[in-house]
Amino acid sequence: MNTTDNEKNGYIAIAEKYYAHMLSKNFDAMQECLHPDVVLISPLAEISGRDVVVAAAKNLSKILKEIEIRSKFSHRNQVMLAYDFMFPMPIGKLRAAALMDFNDGQISRIELFYDGRPFEQKKDEIFEKENS
Repeated sequence: MNTTDNEKNGYIAIAEKYYAHMLSKNFDAMQECLHPDVVLISPLAEISGRDVVVAAAKNLSKILKEIEIRSKFSHRNQVMLAYDFMFPMPIGKLRAAALMDFNDGQISRIELFYDGRPFEQKKDEIFEKENS
C-alpha cells in the first residue's frame, strides 16, 4: 500500500495522536482530532457525533492501561492501524484494528475490528452518554 499520500497529509500522525490523547486522558486534544460528524462503528455499537465518541473514549479509558500500535498504513484519506489494547485481567491483551477515514484533516469515520466478547458486560458503561 502506498504511504506517500500520508507523508503529505499527516493522517497517520493524527491517528496516533488520537490514541495517545485517549491513553493520557487528554480528551480536549482528542476531540480536536475528530470531525464534528464522526461515526464510530464497533462490534458493540455504532455511534455518531464528536461528543458521543469522546464520551465513549472516556468510559473506555477508565479500564485501559496501554496501547501498542504494531503497524500502520495509509492510502489517500484512510489510515489502517493494527494495535494491542492492554486491560486489566480478565480481559488482558486485546488485538484490534481500526480503519479511519479523514475529512478536512480530522477523523470522520472509525471502524473498529476486535473480538467484542470480553466487553459484553461493560458495553453499557462504555457507550453511555456522559452525565457531567
